[in-house]
Amino acid sequence: MDPKWNEDQPIYRQLRDRVVAMILEGVLADGDALPSVRNVAAEYRLNPLTVLKGYQELVDEGLVEKKRGRGMFVNDGARTQLLKDERERFLNKEWPKVRATIERLGLDPVQLLESPVSKAAGDKNND
Repeated sequence: MDPKWNEDQPIYRQLRDRVVAMILEGVLADGDALPSVRNVAAEYRLNPLTVLKGYQELVDEGLVEKKRGRGMFVNDGARTQLLKDERERFLNKEWPKVRATIERLGLDPVQLLESPVSKAAGDKNND
């Protein structure tokens, strides 16, 4: 996790988002334990209650399970659910803006897909 915190959003929310990113990127897989509240709090100099609040959001969303005395673990299917939710969010919120920008600038979608930037991003995703 990146130790830099942004002033625009509560730290517990940023922590939650970082764990979500770790799940989406495959750093944390189904059944994996999350770093302990104490370790995260100590490593990033955070109040343990802040860490717990971020983790609790993940529990409330059904992405993580609390196992008493053992810690918190990524639920089976968490990545699949997150991908579904992120795709839906992108298609409903981000894509209309991207599409409007493409149309406003008169860009050709086929040329965009064939551009060096698109190819580099595609190569990166195939690693």
